[in-house]
Amino acid sequence: MSSLLKPFSVCEGPCDSCGVRRGCRSSTPHQQPPSQRLAAAAGLGFLPAHQLPYAARRNLAAAAVGGRKITHPGKAILAGGIAGGIEICITFPTEYVKTQLQLDERANPPRYRGIGDCVKLTVQDHGLRGLYRGLSSLLYGSIPKSAVRFGTFEILSNPMRDATGRLDNTRSLLCGLGAGIAEAVMVVCPMETLKVKLIHDQCSLRPRYRGFFHGVSEIIREQGVRGTYQGLTATVLKQGTNQAIRFYVMNALRNWYKGDDPGRDMHPIVTAMFGATAGAASVFGNTPLDVVKTRMQGLEAHRYKNTVDCAFQILKHEGPQAFYKGTVPRLGRVCLDVAIVFVIYEEVVKLLNNVWKTQ
Repeated sequence: MSSLLKPFSVCEGPCDSCGVRRGCRSSTPHQQPPSQRLAAAAGLGFLPAHQLPYAARRNLAAAAVGGRKITHPGKAILAGGIAGGIEICITFPTEYVKTQLQLDERANPPRYRGIGDCVKLTVQDHGLRGLYRGLSSLLYGSIPKSAVRFGTFEILSNPMRDATGRLDNTRSLLCGLGAGIAEAVMVVCPMETLKVKLIHDQCSLRPRYRGFFHGVSEIIREQGVRGTYQGLTATVLKQGTNQAIRFYVMNALRNWYKGDDPGRDMHPIVTAMFGATAGAASVFGNTPLDVVKTRMQGLEAHRYKNTVDCAFQILKHEGPQAFYKGTVPRLGRVCLDVAIVFVIYEEVVKLLNNVWKTQ
């Protein structure tokens, strides 16, 4: 009699508790309770939620919210900084040669006949260390540059990912553009200005700067902080398009490779191949902007009124082919650069996931 007085409720479909009491299981996946469907997807069988281990329940809770596989911005910043520092130490000589060829204007008697001649003369005049002149300015900047780039990209892209963690190509383009603009304003413009001035100073008969810190102090003393922000517009355009192209191509290739399995792991060799492809696409897409940026940051930048005038002067006096000066050395450096950065970034993130637990 007392059992008739117990409160009761009516629910639609089977619930976790009734499945345990009755010992029943739904015959089709769509009839399973949510927790059982998620457990099955995780390879845990059709266990009720209360019988799952704590870690599994936590993962299922995250999956119930959306199941998105995202990278914590803090991990992205740390991994990006590490990747940027290692990469620049490997690839700097190609950056040096590229900058020298871009500064070797046709209006003056050309000093270098090509890539090999540039390397040969530099080693003759300054030794092997000459190929690393200006490295300190890039090393000090590459770590925060890469950190800002990947951190900004993850901050922008995380809310845009779908329930499986996939980011569509259009949104990856926009996130890459935002990451490029952020790194241009915060790090790249002052870093690149100092690098170009130090390299350009080495070409003069009487170099003024004895090293990185001396060069920085002299530039700021004579020109103020604005002296480290020459060519800001060109740098923003260059970095914005750079990262937009790279992240777009990389994301498109990643989505193609993973297909219908977003959780599929990518081997580092595959990541390197995709990264090199993305780097090559960015070189052919924005080398003209890189040439204009380099001229706007050189010691002869006062010859140009602004970025547009610089581009016009190059076209008028040197022809359209001048916009692709240094393409070959830049192509080699950037392909290697992007491949290395993406591989190291992915591997460091995997390592951090093991030692730094985040939701």
